Amino acid sequence: MGVENINRMFQPKSVAVVGASERPGSIGNALMRNLIKSEFSGTVYPVNPNHKTIWKHPAYPSVQDIKASIDLVIISTPIVTAPQIVRCCVDSEAGGVVIISAGGKETGTSGKKIEAAIKKEIKHSGLRVIGPNCLGIVCGKAALNASFASHMPLKGKMAFISQSGAICTSILDLSIKEQFGFSYFISLGSMLDVDFGDMIDYLGGDPEVSSIVMYIEGLNRFRNFMSAARAVSRVKPIVALKSGRTRAGAKAAASHTGSMAGEDTVYDAAFRRAGIVRVKTFEELFDCAELLAKQPRPRGSGLAVITNAGGPGVMAADALADYGIEPAALLPETAIKLEAILPSYWNCGNPIDILGDAAAERYNKVVEICLNAREINGLLIMLSPVAQVDPADIAESIIGLLGGKKIPVITSWIGGSYVEAGRKIFNKAGIPTFDTPERAIRAFMDLDLYAKNIEMLQEIPSKFPKKLEFDRKKAKELVNNKIEAGEFNMTEIDSLSLLEAYGIPVNPAIKALSAKEAGDKAEATGFPVVIKINSKDISHKTDAGGIALNIKNKAEAIDSFANIMRNAKEYNPEAVIEGVTIQPMVNDVDYELILGAKKDHDFGPVILFGMGGTLTEVIKDMAIALPPINRLLARRLMEQTKVYSILQGFRSRPPADLVFIEEILIRLSQMVTDIAEIEELDINPLVIKQGKICAVDARVILKPADIPAPFHLVISPYPNQHEEIITHPKLGELLIRPIRPDDATLLENLFNTLSPQSVYHRFFGYLKRLPHSMLARFTQIDYDREIAFVALSNTKDGEIMLGAARVITQINRKHAEFAVLVGDPWQGKGIGAELLKRCLAIAREHGIEKVWGMVLYENTQMLSLSKKIGFTIKKNPGAGVYELNLELGKAKL
Repeated sequence: MGVENINRMFQPKSVAVVGASERPGSIGNALMRNLIKSEFSGTVYPVNPNHKTIWKHPAYPSVQDIKASIDLVIISTPIVTAPQIVRCCVDSEAGGVVIISAGGKETGTSGKKIEAAIKKEIKHSGLRVIGPNCLGIVCGKAALNASFASHMPLKGKMAFISQSGAICTSILDLSIKEQFGFSYFISLGSMLDVDFGDMIDYLGGDPEVSSIVMYIEGLNRFRNFMSAARAVSRVKPIVALKSGRTRAGAKAAASHTGSMAGEDTVYDAAFRRAGIVRVKTFEELFDCAELLAKQPRPRGSGLAVITNAGGPGVMAADALADYGIEPAALLPETAIKLEAILPSYWNCGNPIDILGDAAAERYNKVVEICLNAREINGLLIMLSPVAQVDPADIAESIIGLLGGKKIPVITSWIGGSYVEAGRKIFNKAGIPTFDTPERAIRAFMDLDLYAKNIEMLQEIPSKFPKKLEFDRKKAKELVNNKIEAGEFNMTEIDSLSLLEAYGIPVNPAIKALSAKEAGDKAEATGFPVVIKINSKDISHKTDAGGIALNIKNKAEAIDSFANIMRNAKEYNPEAVIEGVTIQPMVNDVDYELILGAKKDHDFGPVILFGMGGTLTEVIKDMAIALPPINRLLARRLMEQTKVYSILQGFRSRPPADLVFIEEILIRLSQMVTDIAEIEELDINPLVIKQGKICAVDARVILKPADIPAPFHLVISPYPNQHEEIITHPKLGELLIRPIRPDDATLLENLFNTLSPQSVYHRFFGYLKRLPHSMLARFTQIDYDREIAFVALSNTKDGEIMLGAARVITQINRKHAEFAVLVGDPWQGKGIGAELLKRCLAIAREHGIEKVWGMVLYENTQMLSLSKKIGFTIKKNPGAGVYELNLELGKAKL
């Protein structure tokens, strides 16, 4: 469906109100009042068959009676009328509909049927629907208040999106009190059609929006949501309050991973991967929203705290410590400046206690010093009421120093009515103010978290020293055979075989069906051994008494077989038992880890890493991430756990091979990317002994997949299928493949081969180097939104990149822009044509209809290439460029 019609909804030239009324207290009356009082410049059409005029506007019996183009239709009549009205809107070629009416799926079966009928009406049209059961929408730029809210928001550059109308009205009321505004105010309601992903996409492209704040009860179209958020969060902060944090998962899981990676933990991981700052409470959402609306982003976590009392300063420092942060260490130059203006008995540190008798002059001097101190990235100014000074006077005097500040400044005037006038002064001046130090610190740390998210999103992963190989055929055959046989709980031996197919080292296991066979095979393996129950119906072997450790001879092995079989039968009489497994005993290990995977109902597969062993679920030292992952993401996953610091070496234990653990995590990620049927997977423990790593125990649970790989992931994985080796007549073998995040260095080297003229042709300006942010932008792409191919050659000096081409989809997903870059030594050899044709072919497969680009007059090589492919070329004298357009259906590929 078209995002262009979403634009018609928020920037309408005409609005029809179905159910318009003059009856006081009615929603139809509130909608008309808000549209008219908001000074909306477009045409308003009341629709009500019982009236000739409403609010001095001619009324119409129905939408189809309006003989004019309608951009937006608002429906406030009972929801049973909505399907018919929506049909009329489709016939009238309206842009979109906002259904205020309640009574949809939230009411049960009857409501679901009504929503299904509405979906049926819009299925093959471009009409977009917001709602039902929503407050409406507000757009400041269009002076549009198409809601029944009590007020028009103040003007600002922050967009607010909520499923809850009550949360909308509460935020609106508080925003007016705190004096910050919005560019958009959107109530999505039941999200029958337009959802959070759509709105993030739309708002991300609007220069009037500087940040996006969301209240989320639930999501749909999760892959679209993640794709939109990952794209937009790089340029605009996104803050979310997701309600229902304490809800249990859908059902108890059979594996350690399933029980530990609960629903809310997965949302945390998803938001972190998308660059979204997640807040936990309504108060924190409001505080963070205020700070985003009023303050610049911090350059780092270095916060200075100015206070006129020691106690609040300590409270602020303690609040920072809860985030693992210390107040900024003052440089000697800053301390000397402060010492010159503060009493000799000041504390000489941060928090900066300027003492209880500090009046406006002292506050001003200290604030000015801190604003100019290079070690300070943020400033918290606090005041506790004392009889000697007027809180309002101090607030008024500080305001003058804060114009054009480059760091975020927040205030905390602590107290009640005595300091309220000071708070009002700050609010009016656009300076965030909080009633406690803890709230102020929390808001600053949310802002700092966003800055760190962006930094993490733009980090460039390093390459592995070797190419990772996988036996996908063997793994798929193993899984498919089990699914076809109806065996969804894989035995330990089969689970270990699956891991081996993906290159994960395992402790080999063999099966024994009798006591004698157990004794013989244990002896052949070599003592000591471990013997374990072999049953797909017993998940946790230790709980069932199904493990015998450190078996030292044949007699012990025979006895252990009997004990294990007896214990297992008592634990689960219905279990199907296939004897035991025998493995070499790994004693005196240095570390035990758990690695796992679980298919979340909403976000698809997630990867788990943490401290392993029998106490895994008690200690719960673990972190999760969404696949696919690279080296950087694997390391970030490890760093979130406490065991990570131990793995770097602890007392007499040697450091673990962290690079190899990264590799194993990536192999696990690739496995769940390739095999959609993996429901749950445990490797517990993954042991490390004297530098060697292996999976000692494993458990895999399968389930037929509703969605095939790789579409079961919410993040599009690297498309391996598009890799191809070609033979170039002059350059020999070239690898043509999609670009990867770890190609940044190769791309940088390619740029360095360009002459100033080539740089100018490609970038329409002169660049001496590719900035880090641009390298990240070009290599860390969303394969759902962009297509980018590179040509690589292996030389005696290593791999080099000869050229790159990309097609970038526009906001409506039907149109895209192309770009080609070939190094000077390889220009004119057909590399650009080869890469661009592949990009265009895949773009056509993705449903892209038109591709465009701009080429400078003097870029004759690009013009020649474009003509061969079939682009139409139009001269734009005003811009000094040719505009190139291609209908992909007519392309010569």
